[in-house]
Amino acid sequence: MNKSINVLLIFLAIPTMVLCIFVGMNLPIEFLKTSGSQLPFRFEIFLTIGILFFIIILRRSAKRWMGAKMVSQTEKYKWNETMSVERKNRVYLYQSLESALMLFAAISFYTVCKEAWLPACAVMFGTIDNLLFLLMGKFKNIYRIGLTSKAIVVADRDVIVLYYTGLRKVTIHQQTIFFDYIKGLQISFPINCIDEKNRTNFKNNLEAQLDRDKVFFSDDIKAM
Repeated sequence: MNKSINVLLIFLAIPTMVLCIFVGMNLPIEFLKTSGSQLPFRFEIFLTIGILFFIIILRRSAKRWMGAKMVSQTEKYKWNETMSVERKNRVYLYQSLESALMLFAAISFYTVCKEAWLPACAVMFGTIDNLLFLLMGKFKNIYRIGLTSKAIVVADRDVIVLYYTGLRKVTIHQQTIFFDYIKGLQISFPINCIDEKNRTNFKNNLEAQLDRDKVFFSDDIKAM
């Protein structure tokens, strides 16, 4: 989810920056036979872009915080542990980079074109939300992985829920755990989400929730 959201934000940010340059620097727009500062419906265009940014960022934010809250209710889980130090450090790095890029985009929008204040505010909101989530992960241990009788919940900068219904195979390949379902569905998460010392407990608790006559475990999973 997080990767697709970032791609969508970049896809939206590039034309927004181009529009900011044309409007802010009053460049000619030949095919419309006008200039940036004279472009009709400028307010409405920036308003629409700003709303789109807010919708995308708010949806990601809501899913992140709801996932973090859900997996933090440890009493509801058969097994629940914080992410490994290796995984948390990687998440801190990725979120720091995301925050830096979003901050740069917000400042650039507003610096180049004051009329782009709403898109700038939306992206700045995303920057602040990212930093708050990073700090909560660092000091409140909200980056966790939990296992219930119905699903596995993995929550760090993204939230992944893997239900047992329809599950047919569990395998490990290139440091990733793959869950294969009926109709060709496959969901995965990095194995380094689980600390090495907790992997045996994770595997044992997972096996206890599944019908081993219906779900195949690869040799790598058995050796965890």
